[in-house]
Amino acid sequence: MFLSCESISKSYGVKPLFAELSIGLAEGDHVGLVGPNGSGKSTLLKIMAGLEEPDEGTRSMRRQLRIGYVPQEPSLDGKHTIEEVLAQVLIDEGLDPHDHSGRIATALSLGEFPATDQAVATLSGGWKKRLAIVRSLMLEPDVLLMDEPTNHLDLEGILWLERLLRAEAHAFLVVSHDRRFLQAVTSRMIEINRSYPNGVFEAKGNYSDFLEQRDAALHAQANYEASLANRVRREVEWLRRGPKARTTKAKSRIDSAGRMIEELNSTEARKDQGPAGINFTASGRRSKQLVEATQLSKSLGGRQIIKDLDLLLGPGQRLGLLGPNGSGKSTLLKLVAGTLQPDAGNIVRADKLRVVTFEQHRESLDQSSSLRRALAPHGDSVVYQDRSVHLVSWAKRFLFRPEQLDLPVSRLSGGEQARLLIARLMLQPADLLILDEPTNDLDIPTLDVLEDSLVEFPGALMLVTHDRWLLDRVSTMLLALDGTGQAEWFADYAQWESMQERKAAEQARASSVRPPKSSRAESDAPPKTKKTGLSYREQKEWAKMEERILKAEETIASCQAAVEDPAIASNAAELLARSEALEAARTAAERLYNRWTELEGKQTESAGQPQA
Repeated sequence: MFLSCESISKSYGVKPLFAELSIGLAEGDHVGLVGPNGSGKSTLLKIMAGLEEPDEGTRSMRRQLRIGYVPQEPSLDGKHTIEEVLAQVLIDEGLDPHDHSGRIATALSLGEFPATDQAVATLSGGWKKRLAIVRSLMLEPDVLLMDEPTNHLDLEGILWLERLLRAEAHAFLVVSHDRRFLQAVTSRMIEINRSYPNGVFEAKGNYSDFLEQRDAALHAQANYEASLANRVRREVEWLRRGPKARTTKAKSRIDSAGRMIEELNSTEARKDQGPAGINFTASGRRSKQLVEATQLSKSLGGRQIIKDLDLLLGPGQRLGLLGPNGSGKSTLLKLVAGTLQPDAGNIVRADKLRVVTFEQHRESLDQSSSLRRALAPHGDSVVYQDRSVHLVSWAKRFLFRPEQLDLPVSRLSGGEQARLLIARLMLQPADLLILDEPTNDLDIPTLDVLEDSLVEFPGALMLVTHDRWLLDRVSTMLLALDGTGQAEWFADYAQWESMQERKAAEQARASSVRPPKSSRAESDAPPKTKKTGLSYREQKEWAKMEERILKAEETIASCQAAVEDPAIASNAAELLARSEALEAARTAAERLYNRWTELEGKQTESAGQPQA
C-alpha cells in the first residue's frame, strides 16, 4: 500500500462532507473517483495529498513516498515561459542541478508544447492544464492525484492525457466527471456518496464495470431496505399491543425492534435528494426548417476559421461540434444565434425564431445578485410550462436548499452556477437550443438527467462539449472544424474517431518513407549521435529494477514461509489470507520481470545503434 486514509471525517461548519471514510492506493492502481457535487471529492484529494488535515481519522503513507498533486485550477506564474516555470519547480524542490536539463526535456516532450519559450500568460486554459500535469510528472511521483484534469482541455488534449495515463506505470487517482475518460484510463472506480451505508462504493474495472456493479449493489440494497421496512412494520404492530418485558425473550425482541427502527431511520436519512430535474421547454413550432446557412464564411484576427459552410437545422436535429480550441465552434454558434455577423454567406432563420443560449463563461449571471433574485427576478414564483411554481419548489428541483436562497451567486460553486443557468433557460420556450460547454462542473447524476432532457427536446439543438459520452448519445450528426476553414460531416463519434486513426496511420507511413530534408553539405557531415533507447524516466527505472526484483523475491520467500507455518495449518481463514498474499507477491514479481525484459530489450537495441 502506497497511501491510505483510515476512518477519516471532514466537516465545514455544521455541514458534514463525509464520515468514517477509508480509501487506499497501492502500486499500479489506476483509480477514478466520482460522487455528487458537495460530496467532498476535492477535499478528500487534498487530505490524501497532505494539504489538509481530516477532523478525525488517520492518513498514512509509505516512507519517502513522492506525491504529485494537480488541482482543478493550477497556480502558474504567467510572467515566465514554459521552460522557466518547469526549471523553477526543480529549484524549489532542491533537486540535483545536473538532473534539471534531462527532467525539463522529458516534461517538454510529454507535454508536446509547440513553443517552449512562450509566456505562460499567453497560454490557453488547456495548455496551462497540460503544463500543470507535466510539471507534476517531472518530479517522478509514485502517486499522482488529479482533480478534474480534463477541465479546459480540448478533445485532442483529453486524448493526449489518456495516452499519458495509460502509459503511467505508477499509481494515480483522478477526480473526473468525464465518463468516456474514466472508461479509458481506470482499472478501479470509487464513488463517495452519503447514500451508501459506509459512505463509499468501490468496483474493480473501468467505468462501465462500475455502473454494472453499482446497479447490482443498489438493487440488493433496495431489496434489503424493503425487507427491513416490512420487519419494522411487524415489530411496531407487536410493540403497540404492549408486550410485557418480563421474560428474557421479550426483552430481547424489544431491543431488536429498537435496533431495526434505528437502522431504518438511518437508511432513510442517508437517501439523497436525487438528481436535478431538467426539462427544456419547446415552443411548439411546427416549421420543418428553422435555420438555413449557405456559403457561410468568417475570419477572426486575420485567420479564416469558417469557409463556404452550408448548414440546415430543423426540429429534432441535434448537431454536435468537434474541433480543437480556437477552431471556430463558439464562433459558429454565435453566427447561427445572430450575435455575430458573417463575412460572407447568408443565414435564413424561421420567422420569430426563439433561440435559447447557454454561454460557456456564464456572462449573464450577476455575481452580486442573490440566488433568490437570480431564480425569480420578479417575485416568489416562476412560470414554467404555463403554470406558476413557487420559488422554493423551483429551487429544490435544481438541488438548492431554502437556506441558500439569500446567498450571492458569487458564493455558489461552479456546478451550482451551471444548474442555476439551466434553471433560468428552462423558463424560456425555445425552437433552437444553443449550448456551449454546458457540462462544465456538473456531476455525473446531473449529466445523466441533462442527457435525457436533450434527447427528448423536440426542437433543434447545437452542442459544443468535450464530454464525448454526452456528445455521442445526444447528437444526430457531427460537424468537425479544423480552424483553417475546413469542415467535415460525420454520422457519429465512432466514425470521426475512425477517421482520426486512419489519418494518424497515414501520417506515420508518410513520415517513414519521406526522404530526409538535407543539403549535399549536410549529407557529407558525420552522422549525429542517435538517442538512447530509454527515456530519462526509463533509465531511472532501469537503474532501480534489480533492487526492486530482489525485494520482490524476498517478499515471495517470506510469504511462502508464512503459508508453510505449521501453527496455522488448522486455521482456514488465516491460511487463505496468507495464500492470497503469496499469490499477490508472485504476481508483482512477474510484473517486474516482464518490465525488466521490456527495458532490457530497449537498452540492447540502443546499444546496437551506430555511435558518432
